[in-house]
Amino acid sequence: MTAPAAAKTGLGAGFSRLWTAAIASNLADGIGRTAVPLIATTLTHDPALIAGLTAVTFLPWLLFGIPAGMLLDRVDRRIAMAVANGLRFAVAALVALLIATDALTIWSLYGCVLLFGLGETVFDNATTTVTPSLVTRAQLDRANGRMQSAEIVVQNFIATPIAGFLFAAAIGLPLWLTGAGFLISALLVLSIPVAAARVHQLGADGEEAAPRPKLGAVVRFLWDDRFLRKMIILTSITASALSFAQGSVVLLLLQTYALPPSLVGVVTAVIGAGALVGALIASGLVARFGRGRVMYVAILVSGAGILGVGLTGNVVVGILAYAIGAFGVAVWNVPWGALRQAIVPGAILGRAMGIVRTIGWGLTPVATVLGGFVARIDLRLPFLIGGAIVVVLALIATRLLLSAGRYGQVEEENTTPEVQTIPEGTAS
Repeated sequence: MTAPAAAKTGLGAGFSRLWTAAIASNLADGIGRTAVPLIATTLTHDPALIAGLTAVTFLPWLLFGIPAGMLLDRVDRRIAMAVANGLRFAVAALVALLIATDALTIWSLYGCVLLFGLGETVFDNATTTVTPSLVTRAQLDRANGRMQSAEIVVQNFIATPIAGFLFAAAIGLPLWLTGAGFLISALLVLSIPVAAARVHQLGADGEEAAPRPKLGAVVRFLWDDRFLRKMIILTSITASALSFAQGSVVLLLLQTYALPPSLVGVVTAVIGAGALVGALIASGLVARFGRGRVMYVAILVSGAGILGVGLTGNVVVGILAYAIGAFGVAVWNVPWGALRQAIVPGAILGRAMGIVRTIGWGLTPVATVLGGFVARIDLRLPFLIGGAIVVVLALIATRLLLSAGRYGQVEEENTTPEVQTIPEGTAS
């Protein structure tokens, strides 16, 4: 079977189960991500503190990203995902109780968001590492596109608008629904095939896998691959620039655009429409134009869209520019995610993704807080600076991005999920 034919076949029941569990988790995530900043605005109006809350959501990736990856390369990934979302269910219930008893403070909210993020490092990393065991290499772009499309649809078009209206009805109501979503996801994830969740432990033939390479070997693998090394640096700086821009977006909507809190979710859904279109067509764009060209244009578009938000005070133009930026980010995420899954051996994918995300999101909390302080001058200024940085980075990295087309090719004859091994000499 050729790669195009394999890509058109179904993604399988195992992937569908993972996808369903991810949908439930995304529903809870979307409600929580919208409700928490809105709750914070009832506790403080300081842009720096609001941005700091956003920064704390990324801090767990700096602190726990690598340990989470090490954990996922050692245990049954289904169990790890279930426990992670069980923790997030408990935290959501705790926040709801603190609200009900009028005991919530901005600092206790910070602590709870940190715990939310701890669970996220495990669940999201596990979703990424299990996917290559459920589909073929030729299907990775489509699988990642479907995952991202579901995330965008659920979070932006279902969860986020619901959260806005629920918050307007009762401040604690969104948290109870958030907890329910995490609990349902924790139960659903246990239906993922055991073989896929433990392929890193059992190997391709179902026998006990060879000893796992140590963390140092994983670091050397990522560092010695020049393309991966440069791409990780590029995406890390880009992610920080985007986070710098968006840390105080809730205040931008409420104050600069004078939106009522109940409409924040609706506007977010409009912005999410751009991301949805990007996620839906990304794999088709890669197939038609090539991975490198698509990634290059996508990062330029994402930066230009964010830059556009900083250049206007008109609510309609600003939201449209934001949607264009979201489109670019979504298109970028699909081929970049598939590229990492295709390049990195499955036996080290958990730790590798933990390292990549720790580096990629490690600077994000600092960038977000800095953006919050800049937002004290003008809430649009962080968008102006962050968007300009992304555009300049894309232009500087033109050759690197275009080379992804050559680097990201997958074998046409590989039509089954593969357990990869680390090349000789990299294990320790």
